[in-house]
Amino acid sequence: MMSGSSSIVAIKKIVLQLRLEAGVNRVKVSQAAADLQQFCLQNAQQDPLLTGTSSSNNPFRPQQVCSFL
Repeated sequence: MMSGSSSIVAIKKIVLQLRLEAGVNRVKVSQAAADLQQFCLQNAQQDPLLTGTSSSNNPFRPQQVCSFL
């Protein structure tokens, strides 16, 4: 069980956190979705998941093993 002074400190921390969260500017989900869609469309040309990468620049390609006979 918490002592009186430690519970006051804990409650003050909670109140401070709630005040910070209450002060955060909110964005409507519809506006956030529209912004995200616009960002994706603007950056689609540089997205390697959409455009692909050349095999020479792909760091995830399987490494070729060099063997001598």
